[in-house]
Amino acid sequence: MARLAIGSGIRALASLLAVSLGAFLLIALMPADPVMIAIRAWNLAPTEETVAALRENWGLDRSLPERYVIWLTGFVAGDWGLSFRTGEPVLTEFLRRLPLSVGVGVSGLLLAIALSVPLGLAAAQRPGGFADRFSRLIAISVQAVPAFWIGLVAIWLLGVHLQIVRPFSGGPSIVAIATAIIALHSMGVLSRVYRKDMLEQASRPHFRTALAKGLSRHQALWHHCHRSAFFALLAAVRSEAGWVIGSTATLEVLFGLPGISQFLVQSIAVRDYHVLIAYVMVVAGWMLLMNAILQFAMRRLDPRHA
Repeated sequence: MARLAIGSGIRALASLLAVSLGAFLLIALMPADPVMIAIRAWNLAPTEETVAALRENWGLDRSLPERYVIWLTGFVAGDWGLSFRTGEPVLTEFLRRLPLSVGVGVSGLLLAIALSVPLGLAAAQRPGGFADRFSRLIAISVQAVPAFWIGLVAIWLLGVHLQIVRPFSGGPSIVAIATAIIALHSMGVLSRVYRKDMLEQASRPHFRTALAKGLSRHQALWHHCHRSAFFALLAAVRSEAGWVIGSTATLEVLFGLPGISQFLVQSIAVRDYHVLIAYVMVVAGWMLLMNAILQFAMRRLDPRHA
């Protein structure tokens, strides 16, 4: 186990290093000069002295390798640089906004898992029944309808028609709606994965033996199929974790939630290097962390190790 953990840690660090290098080069080579964008935004005189001072202050007068090494060293030490747009430390800006983004994404994913298990169990208990058709309808609908469209419908229905929420207030009710939309999108897919593995296990001899011993179908499914089905569900969550990032970003912009994705959108226009790179690294770290957590849980639930 220790050797596996060390190997996984080395691979994770190598992945983060590769992501950091690729992101740095891609963002650094983007067209347009952030110094000139800042000068126009701040209504400064575009003199040679002003341009040179800004480039030196932001480290843009150095070569790309030097800039990368300086940035990487500072990033590891907790110095993520200053935002060109706000003038505040990027780490401070992210720490202020990250709890909201992580809270919406993780809460939506956990809620989807919690709802997928009973829905998938009910669908497997009576294939072709109401729960089975309902889970199939959700799975198909959310694949065909993007999250932002559901968000727009929620704004119109709850904010304009019923007037029970303020659509762009960023309050608890808006956070709850965003979380529910993410959960709804993931719940359909995860419940079908759970149901499918349940039915596969139900076709095996050990399930028929459990029925012969007097267990009901519901009891036999839960006691003899749940572990394997939940293992399959967690495997599907690994792919859903990436989707949740994009959906959370979309809903933050749509609902005006002050998360890191909204901050990113505001920073793109001025090519705020440090913010853009930090966002890529946070997303990469999120994916690696989720992958590590799910790998650990899947090893504990693996039927071969039961």
